[in-house]
Amino acid sequence: GDQDAGGKLAAGRTGGKPVAPLSTPGLPVTATADSADAPALVGSADGRFAPGWTVQQTTAVSAGAGRGLQGLSCTAPGTSFWLPGASTAEERQDAVHLTNPDSTGAVVDLDLYGKDGKVKTPGGGGEGITVPPRSTVQVLLSTLTDEPATNLTLRVVARNGRVGAFVHAVDEKSGGDWLPAAGDAAPEAVLPGIPGDATSVRLVAFAPGGQDADLKVRLAGPSGAISPAGHETLHLKAGMTTAVDLRDLTQGETGSLVLSPAESAEDATPVVAAVRVTRGKGANQETAFIPSTAPVSDRAGVAGNGARDSELALTATDKDAKVRVTASSGAGGGSPRSTTVTVKAHTTKSFAPPRPQGGKGRYAVTVEPRSGGPVYASRTLTQRMDGVPAFTVQTLPDDRSTVAVPRSSEDLSILTDE
Repeated sequence: GDQDAGGKLAAGRTGGKPVAPLSTPGLPVTATADSADAPALVGSADGRFAPGWTVQQTTAVSAGAGRGLQGLSCTAPGTSFWLPGASTAEERQDAVHLTNPDSTGAVVDLDLYGKDGKVKTPGGGGEGITVPPRSTVQVLLSTLTDEPATNLTLRVVARNGRVGAFVHAVDEKSGGDWLPAAGDAAPEAVLPGIPGDATSVRLVAFAPGGQDADLKVRLAGPSGAISPAGHETLHLKAGMTTAVDLRDLTQGETGSLVLSPAESAEDATPVVAAVRVTRGKGANQETAFIPSTAPVSDRAGVAGNGARDSELALTATDKDAKVRVTASSGAGGGSPRSTTVTVKAHTTKSFAPPRPQGGKGRYAVTVEPRSGGPVYASRTLTQRMDGVPAFTVQTLPDDRSTVAVPRSSEDLSILTDE
């Protein structure tokens, strides 16, 4: 999403005919496509529509590779992204989607990092990829290397222009989902909202700088934080991707992974991370990804919630936090409804968000910390699909809906003729 141009979604290369134009702030709109070749969407908002503007794309795939629920929240375009959790394994078909929302072209470089460091790209295939104006270019990651690798970190850098970057991860046996970029590298990485019924959780972490990182690994659950048995600490070698399987992690209760410096936080090495979460067993498996994310400083929102398929997860990593959660009007009307919850320090609180008063249709949820320590948030959508526990998880970084305004005061000297 790009908050600089009136409350609408437009398909790439269409010249801008809105797919889902907004008419009233606070009233969601929806649009549905039933074609597998539906184009990428570029969204923009200005004026009264810009603060808190958010978009969700949710796709239900009933059969075949990648079947399950696939979800993606619109994010701002940029020039640099880290995406831990990508793969070029034979059973995976991962493709990075590069979307250029602007009227000028962009040039992008792609680099893959595995367990031994930067992966060699034959013929420089990941360099100088041109993304035309208002277009999307897809690059299959397996074409960038001769050797399949299960756990990778993808680096996307726009040397000219700016793009949005997401990996569409498709698995032959265990479904698929979108892998968004991790938040900015930081000494502490929080991955909120791992479902309680997860049958497998794979953590993929990466230290982008030139220094190794030693991390404590904690799971913040509803009653406190614990260390996963056998994985209390994690050592990351600089520039190398590290993956750990955390089996039986959540034990039936929704939790959040918190990676923090093992020693003093002074000069701690920034890291990025993601988890690949699996629900179900055998032929009825489904996967989703949760990247590390920034805390909600003022406000965050997520669209596409339903009456019975949404769960919100809030994590307080330092102190108790009081948080106001508000449901917007539904796409079919109704009025907003709010509730205030307290999240205890070092815990995760998961619950169904409030629903609009007397409304129907999909709606948005807004999270606003009111007092206390940092809060991290995610939203899970679920759907049963022929025995498959389909799901998708979106994190809620701050929506940048507020701007710091400099202090001002009267200065009569400008009226003095000196």
